[in-house]
Amino acid sequence: MALFIKGMANISPQATWSVPVLPDEIAVASSDRFNALEPEYAQFIDPKNIRRMSRIIKFGVSAATLALREAKVTIPDAIITGTGYGCLEDTGTFLSRMIENNEVALNPTPFIQSTHNTIGSQIALLLQCQGYNQTYAHGAFSFESTLLDAIIQAEEAPEKNILLGGVDEITDVSHAIQKRFGIFRDAVNGEGAAFFVAGGDRVNAIAAIESVNTFYKPDDSHLRSYLQSLEGVDLVLLGTNTKQENDALIKMLPTTAVGYFKHLSGEYPVASAFAVWLAATVLRSQVIPSAICVKGELKSIKKILILNSYFDTHYSAIVMSAC
Repeated sequence: MALFIKGMANISPQATWSVPVLPDEIAVASSDRFNALEPEYAQFIDPKNIRRMSRIIKFGVSAATLALREAKVTIPDAIITGTGYGCLEDTGTFLSRMIENNEVALNPTPFIQSTHNTIGSQIALLLQCQGYNQTYAHGAFSFESTLLDAIIQAEEAPEKNILLGGVDEITDVSHAIQKRFGIFRDAVNGEGAAFFVAGGDRVNAIAAIESVNTFYKPDDSHLRSYLQSLEGVDLVLLGTNTKQENDALIKMLPTTAVGYFKHLSGEYPVASAFAVWLAATVLRSQVIPSAICVKGELKSIKKILILNSYFDTHYSAIVMSAC
């Protein structure tokens, strides 16, 4: 069963939070760290609550609020969140204070707020939403797990409005640790939050998510077999980090137009959420931004495949179509 998107919002390194499409003026990463452009949070969050929220909570709450506004939904029937790293700022604060205080007289608040499900919980508390609430922390498959859960929910109750999203952040501590492991030699560290209101009813839908597949360290034959089984794909949005990996995937897609998205978002576990937002804007507007850098002939834009790779280990394929 397809999952139909009714509203969406995206906070990313690009100025995407206030516009329905990718802006003409594109931000370019000047280092190996690509921070999100943050909105004025007082537009979405009570100022009394803002000072008690970490950046990732503000990301999630703001993007969720914007998505609900576009879908004209006050309280969703379910909230499903995906995050690879969770609330890193509060985690770093707690661990740093544990070292500084010699593990004595620790404030438990940063620890309580450091858990991955804090984002979805905070959204539910602010909305007074008492429905189904789930968080997936499955590394680079976190957002894909969120989509699969949402598809199951939509199959069981097509009339439900499901709020789902992917969110991750960069902190000074997390970036320093990842650099020490050499993770960002070839990639740019990114962050952001993309939220969607979706369900099984196609009325007023922006775009449809037809299928979601994940592959862990697939061999070339397995991946090629899957790609050859797809029909009618007009555009592939590739999320790769290295030229070698990029070239290998393009050889498997000889007759399909190919575009790219990670130079716009950076690399992080739920970067595929940014790609879903980008694909949905293209399917709705039927216009491909020049920043996607499409190679190959493109006659129509009815079906898009998002083919994401997280450091050549976690691959996901999300098929989306126009409504």
